[in-house]
Amino acid sequence: MHTFSRRSFLKKSAILSGLAAVNVSVPAFCADAASSSKLNIAVIGPCNRGGANLSGVLQENILGICDVDSRYLEQAGKRVPKAARFEDFRIMLEKLEKDLDAVVVSTPDHTHAVCAVMAMRMGKHCYCEKPLAHDVRECRVMQQIAAEKKLVTQMGTQIHAGENYRRVVEWVQSGAIGKIREVYSWLSGGRFSYTERPAAEPVPEYLNWDLWLGPVPECEYSSCYHPGGWRRFWDFGNGTFGDFGCHYMDLPFWALGLQDCLTVEANGPKPNPIGCPGQITVKYTFPARGDLPPVTLTWYNGQMPPILAEKKIPNPPGAGNLFIGEKGMILANYEMHRLLPEADFADYPRPEQTIPSSVGHHAEWIQACKENNPAATTCRFGYSGRLSETVLLGNVAFRSGKKLEWDAENMKITNAPEANAYLEREYRDGWIL
Repeated sequence: MHTFSRRSFLKKSAILSGLAAVNVSVPAFCADAASSSKLNIAVIGPCNRGGANLSGVLQENILGICDVDSRYLEQAGKRVPKAARFEDFRIMLEKLEKDLDAVVVSTPDHTHAVCAVMAMRMGKHCYCEKPLAHDVRECRVMQQIAAEKKLVTQMGTQIHAGENYRRVVEWVQSGAIGKIREVYSWLSGGRFSYTERPAAEPVPEYLNWDLWLGPVPECEYSSCYHPGGWRRFWDFGNGTFGDFGCHYMDLPFWALGLQDCLTVEANGPKPNPIGCPGQITVKYTFPARGDLPPVTLTWYNGQMPPILAEKKIPNPPGAGNLFIGEKGMILANYEMHRLLPEADFADYPRPEQTIPSSVGHHAEWIQACKENNPAATTCRFGYSGRLSETVLLGNVAFRSGKKLEWDAENMKITNAPEANAYLEREYRDGWIL
């Protein structure tokens, strides 16, 4: 943990703003729209989760792929044999800058921001996996640059494009269950959390460990980190909550028009400086929004919310959302939604479908890039950035052990100054945002 300096943050933001105002590169597609009907895209992290993202943009021109693991680079190269291959994303972006229109970032959390910010500073549209970044400050910087450059952005919360979420939003916003003051989101499963550093192992020949670490302080390689275990460690990820919170809390954020919380508090096992918790409960309060009342949103990770038993909810799913309104409740997950009590809503008319079907989460971004329309994506950084900040603030509350009062405009925790240290981190030498 390091000392957080408000003055330092503002100074860094001013520098970033100044950099963002100069040397704006016009994306190649926009510079000569008649030259091609396809975008020129580079993909950073093209396998595992990134493999699905590569599939989502495969119909476009994939100019370059980048991975610090040569096995994955070889694997992805077979899918896009004409794409140039790179180990270092910085070299790739510099080499391809003139021809690139857009970049897809599918790396572990701790390198989301450094990849996306470099691309966006070059004026490239950006698709980035969730959570948007590793810490709150990185999320805010990514939002600022995307807005200043007027770029088309999309965070990888793919379920947002599904029909089910759209129908839930229509039920909520039509007033079917009246004013909503409580929402519960949960994922009953959890992941084992390490409490100490795993034993050091020799770095495999196929992996550039230094590049994998990126801005994170040096540590010894372990197979517990790469390829998939990194989510369990604070240095690289944000636990199961950081992984799934953006998916499930996306629904109440969208349906209720939420943005910045007022307070956040968390409970769970004793915080550990190394590993993320497998079980955590986080409670947020949000202010009134126009005619909508204040809302309390509570996340349960690794357990089912007690409210489900108290309300005698029949057959609740292992993960989902429960909206509690004045006139009833809505139970929903990725695939289904039910109005409760079901007997009371048996003949209730379904509201008109006001939210059009998505062309697809990746297709939505691609189309918006071609139209140069930043407002056309539903998970643009201006929305998903605040969602990610909220999720990450839950981890800040857990790690600090305090109920926090959040000043979103100034990006500052007002009642527990020491907790501000968790809003950002020091980068190791040679890395900047």
